[in-house]
Amino acid sequence: MDKSSSPSQAPHRAGFACFVGRPNAGKSTLTNALVGTKVAITSNRPQTTRHTVRGIVHRPDAQLVLVDTPGLHKPRTLLGERLNDVVRTTWAEVDVIGFCLPADQKIGPGDRYIAAELAAIKKTPKVAIVTKTDLVDSKALAEQLLAIQKLGQDLGIEWQEIIPVSAVGDKQVSLLADLLVPLLPESPPLYPEGDLTDEPEQVMVAELIREAALEGVRDELPHSIAVVVEEMLPREDRPKDKPLLDIHANVYIERPSQKGIIIGPKGARLKEVGMKSRKHIEALLGTPVFLDLHVKVAKDWQRDPKQLRKLGF
Repeated sequence: MDKSSSPSQAPHRAGFACFVGRPNAGKSTLTNALVGTKVAITSNRPQTTRHTVRGIVHRPDAQLVLVDTPGLHKPRTLLGERLNDVVRTTWAEVDVIGFCLPADQKIGPGDRYIAAELAAIKKTPKVAIVTKTDLVDSKALAEQLLAIQKLGQDLGIEWQEIIPVSAVGDKQVSLLADLLVPLLPESPPLYPEGDLTDEPEQVMVAELIREAALEGVRDELPHSIAVVVEEMLPREDRPKDKPLLDIHANVYIERPSQKGIIIGPKGARLKEVGMKSRKHIEALLGTPVFLDLHVKVAKDWQRDPKQLRKLGF
């Protein structure tokens, strides 16, 4: 390393990066590992990230703003098409794209579909990130690295780097940040030091509730849950040192038959969802919370433009 250029003289860089990859390629887990706090929703159910959740990595020399787009996939519904538009717009606007490919799965048609889309976006630098490396041995990893290099050659994508990471073991996560930073433009910080995400709190709260609601019923209700936080208000006449935040939220499902699945026998399941998500929400907001959850039916909301708008898509 060149000793003559001390870090104090290096220009500060700041910019946007987004991780892409087929659903469940480890994008959200990676975002959380880099930021060091749970910001994006992680779930082993594909397509749970619906909003562009940004995590912010603050470093002395740089600020890396992570834009987490929903997975790009062949759309089957109106919601799918709308999500794909969001993805393409985001890709064109960021400073660097990280393409996540799990080490433990062969490159498949889903990966090729995304890579072909990436190849069409010429200007943005691209980095291939091999995730979940803790799940394979070194021989399998080496094969995957070669396969990714070939994928780039076949499609005319020039990878700036191919980086193996394991977000679970924090292996090389900071190395990943080191490699992404030089690809950012010179710029002062874009966000104040303490910020971890610029998503409105209500959206993040809704995501946490949705994550808890999906737990355990993923097979029965893959994507047909939407959560809308109707209001978040500090409880009145509470002493200053004992605040309480009232949160009223609706969990929307598509069909009346799904109501029983979410609520559970004698309401036990919904109660559990409330307890689980309340813990995460209190950790996120740093204040005690009273959570009021209701389950409502919004018929076939994934296919209805009016409902999609109402539910924030």
